[in-house]
Amino acid sequence: MNFPGNRLMFTIYDWFGYELPIKDRYQLIKEAGFDGVLMWWSDGFGRGDYRSGPQIARDAGLFIENIHTPIQNENNLWLDNLDGEALTDCYLQCVADCAEFGIPTMVVHLPNENHPYNALGLDRVMRIAEKAEQLGVNVAMENLRNFTNLSYVLEQVDSLRIGFCYDSGHHYSHYPNDDLLSMYGSRLMALHLHDNNGSYAQHGLPFDGTIDWSATMKKIAETNYSGATAIEAMNWDYENLSAKEFLHKAFERAKRLEALRSLEMN
Repeated sequence: MNFPGNRLMFTIYDWFGYELPIKDRYQLIKEAGFDGVLMWWSDGFGRGDYRSGPQIARDAGLFIENIHTPIQNENNLWLDNLDGEALTDCYLQCVADCAEFGIPTMVVHLPNENHPYNALGLDRVMRIAEKAEQLGVNVAMENLRNFTNLSYVLEQVDSLRIGFCYDSGHHYSHYPNDDLLSMYGSRLMALHLHDNNGSYAQHGLPFDGTIDWSATMKKIAETNYSGATAIEAMNWDYENLSAKEFLHKAFERAKRLEALRSLEMN
């Protein structure tokens, strides 16, 4: 996947912590050096009028790499009830929103291991894939504690619009011995790069935890993925830093990651 200007770029999850007016948030992201954002796509977590976000981001000179679909009801997708249909409709609307707002990719959490896949759930993913194909939107399934369901969907759904969002922190928290990038790197559509340090053992700044970033970026380089180096860190364990300081540190870490990837690509 290529991005504006056909060059490697840097993006960050836009709701990285700190209480900030949305315009100030995007201005600080731009000033730190980032080219674009990963956007939270719901009014949850105090987001408010999220549909105004794309224009505000673009006014700040940022592009939107992808949206993250709501996660509050993520385990409902396999359920044979109204809750399952409601979540399916939510994801179908997110596909339509991506097309409307000119956003190439949406990220989805499949149900976790306590909610095994079934034929109904697969049929719903097929419906999402069909709409994504019609509207030209990528749907990237993220790895969490859901390896069985993730593997099933990626193996059963043969669509160029259904792919993989690689999350480094979740990988090493839940399935460190499984080589996810070798398995599904050919379908890579999005990155969530963060370390496994801190009070939540995830969403730390890269190089602050125990992830072997040389090995990780080598694996990413081997997939030939040409999308942005995308940071999904939170300020949970960086409360001593201002938002501006946090973003500048995040950008420096992103550049270090990209240097490792570029070293492997050359």
